[in-house]
Amino acid sequence: MAHPKEFAEGLSIGIIMDGNGRWAKNRGLPRTAGHKKGAEVFSDIADYCDELGVSSVYFYAFSTENWKRPLEEVNAIMRLFGEYLLKGFDYKNRNIRIKFMGDRTVLDEKLQQLMNKLEVDSSVKTGMTLNIAINYGGRPEIVRAAQQLAAKAAAGEIKPEEITEQLLSDTMYTAGQKDPDFILRPSGEKRLSNFMLWQAAYSELVEMDVLWPDFTRSDLDAAIEEFNHRSRRFGGL
Repeated sequence: MAHPKEFAEGLSIGIIMDGNGRWAKNRGLPRTAGHKKGAEVFSDIADYCDELGVSSVYFYAFSTENWKRPLEEVNAIMRLFGEYLLKGFDYKNRNIRIKFMGDRTVLDEKLQQLMNKLEVDSSVKTGMTLNIAINYGGRPEIVRAAQQLAAKAAAGEIKPEEITEQLLSDTMYTAGQKDPDFILRPSGEKRLSNFMLWQAAYSELVEMDVLWPDFTRSDLDAAIEEFNHRSRRFGGL
């Protein structure tokens, strides 16, 4: 799909991958089939974001609340995470940096090792940053940052009055990256679901009535087009 250079170059996009279960249910399939299809869509949309010149993209893969789902579904998602989200994308031959958001300490050890390796191996890349939020929640992220700064204050490394918005931002998983220009939620839902609460302070919200497994490059084009027509005033006139 041909676009002018300024269409998406430099944008930062957050994506809540929602609707996998409903997609499967509508087709009389197990929910795991929806997650498999959704993982395939992830790979394609991540690829397309890179082609468009997006600076950073944040995919919400698994939230801290998702552990409440049936064990079979959770196990399937984690398996797919390894098969598609990590191995199914051509990282080595692309100038893409990979980062993971969330508490990985509770994940399978082999999965943690693979995540760590991908982050280290891609750390020298200078192109798009591909962020994958796994066992992630916006509130836990803020609590984690507050605890780290409190510990520094208790150790005498910083003074409480030296804690600023920038310092807090620099303690988030997204340190050094641009806050999302817009957050996209397919599936027709209209909520953030604990995603990037700190970083979304001035993000535009774009909702689309399409389930994630049906999401296409054309849908992303439409979302970017809508964002490009928004007027962002950041509290000014």
